[in-house]
Amino acid sequence: MDVKEVLRFADDLVFAKTGEHLEDMQEAILGGVWEGRKYSQIAEASHCSEGHVRNVASKLWKRLSNVLGEEVTQSNLRSTFERRQLFIISSNSGNDFFIGNVNVCKDSQFSEYPQTRSPSSPTPDTSKPQTRLDLADAPQISLLSDRTSELATLEKWIVQEKCNLAAISGLSGIGKTALSLHLIRQIQHNFEYVIWRSLRHSPPLETTLKNLLEFFLNKPVIELPSSIPDRLSLLMEYLRKNRCLIIFDDVQTLLSSGQLAGNYRPDCENYSILFRQIGETTHNSCLILNSWEPPREITALKGENSPVRSLQLKGIGTAAAEIFRQKGLLNPETWENLINTYRGNPLWLKIVATTIKEIFRGRVAEFLKYDRLFLGEELTATLYPQINRLSELEKKLISRLSLEANSVSIEQLLQDADLSPSELFNGLQSLGRRSLVEIEEIENETLFNLCPVVRQYVL
Repeated sequence: MDVKEVLRFADDLVFAKTGEHLEDMQEAILGGVWEGRKYSQIAEASHCSEGHVRNVASKLWKRLSNVLGEEVTQSNLRSTFERRQLFIISSNSGNDFFIGNVNVCKDSQFSEYPQTRSPSSPTPDTSKPQTRLDLADAPQISLLSDRTSELATLEKWIVQEKCNLAAISGLSGIGKTALSLHLIRQIQHNFEYVIWRSLRHSPPLETTLKNLLEFFLNKPVIELPSSIPDRLSLLMEYLRKNRCLIIFDDVQTLLSSGQLAGNYRPDCENYSILFRQIGETTHNSCLILNSWEPPREITALKGENSPVRSLQLKGIGTAAAEIFRQKGLLNPETWENLINTYRGNPLWLKIVATTIKEIFRGRVAEFLKYDRLFLGEELTATLYPQINRLSELEKKLISRLSLEANSVSIEQLLQDADLSPSELFNGLQSLGRRSLVEIEEIENETLFNLCPVVRQYVL
């Protein structure tokens, strides 16, 4: 939400509960905090003392806390509002919703809040172009652990810097899909079309292009051009004339097993034409690719001054404690140890938290008494398809790395792994793109290691 939407959202909530609207100073504070400004900066902009701002802010947080039934502070305002949005969405799934000038269809999970509004709320401007959403392929949106910086980065790339092609990569369960779903809710009002497509079943490029074109034309099209170049040309025409956001999920299904990261399956090789053309030509739209590993076009074209960007997701750190709270785990003083061991991967942590709840009645301290890292069948099942798709070179290298508890240098690997420098560099680079190796720099030397979960799986 932008500031205007935040203020209207808060005012609607307060009015529904109290029959009163936010005061001007309260709105100034709420908007300022949402944009990351300090009380001193808000005071200067409002031509009053910082002390006055703090007094009004204290009353505002109490007022919002009473309305929402939970503590609201300067520091947790954004996360609290996001949770409340999700609650309203799930509680009103049968209503029509409205976001800014975006009229969202019934039962959409991507709307911000109900169309019912207080008498003072402005009537939506229906003369402005509306955003057409096609999210039938999208999974149910879920609560997102702290990804504020990643969302801000993606919004900057896509909305401000107008990047054409962006890849979000990372291990299964790290949160690529959830991040993309929340990004849609945050930036959809900047686009005329928003489309989500799952590539889980590796559809032929002809089918994907036909599907997209039918959505743009708003009707089934029988007589489309038969050739891929002609269909692609027609798609690019729509991407130039309109501001479109397209998300492809599960892009790794297009990529080959048994080869280095980013290479295509023979029957999906022509997707390379689509990705390269979107990344290299001038247009007004953006394609996001969610994948375990970035396709080769991303690694070849990405750059700070390029319209192609790449974001490799890491774990969520201490924010993962919320997962443990939801699971009802005990011994919070030990949670950081568990988070570090499982590298903050939300899916891994949910799986291990369930195990601790079922076997140890939630006692994390008792679970941690056992030295051997526990994977379990569910976690192993998530790793199997990712490790199984490695090339023989990568398997040899990851097996060598699994024998080391500490990080090792390139020199050590050259001595022990029986690989040429070229083979070693290719293997390390590919494993890095798959998020399967950890890289650190100590005293101007680059060192490599596996995270404990991957090491245990390989062993």
